[in-house]
Amino acid sequence: MKKITLLLLGLLALHTAASADNDERAIPMKQLPKQAQQFVKTYFNDLKTAMITQETDLFDKSYEVVFMNGDRVEFDRNGAWTEVKCRSGQAVPAAIVPEPIQNYVHDWDATVAIVGIERDQHSYEVQLSNRWELTFDRNFNVIDIDD
Repeated sequence: MKKITLLLLGLLALHTAASADNDERAIPMKQLPKQAQQFVKTYFNDLKTAMITQETDLFDKSYEVVFMNGDRVEFDRNGAWTEVKCRSGQAVPAAIVPEPIQNYVHDWDATVAIVGIERDQHSYEVQLSNRWELTFDRNFNVIDIDD
């Protein structure tokens, strides 16, 4: 019983230390990784930036750029985009959407636009202007559809 109590106390202390390390703060554009700066300049240069934040966790770091029109982009620690959401009603930049996903969406319903895209190591998730969400695996096979 004593070992279990010590184990639980140790886990609680570790969790508290990890939670205390969560830090989110506003930063200037020049503190974004170069790759993220170039992405913003290439695809969102005409939009005014509302806020840029850096979030630091125990083992990771990420960035978020929010624009005055409500659009936002999230980046990983290296500056690669992980999520793009266009709340302005505009489509995400077509150049960042893999061609097989563009083709699938166009064939499925040519009247909808991709207004959000998120990627991780295993999949892509796209949000459409008709509020449907499609999830693709890394081979661009549809693995989930939500309405």
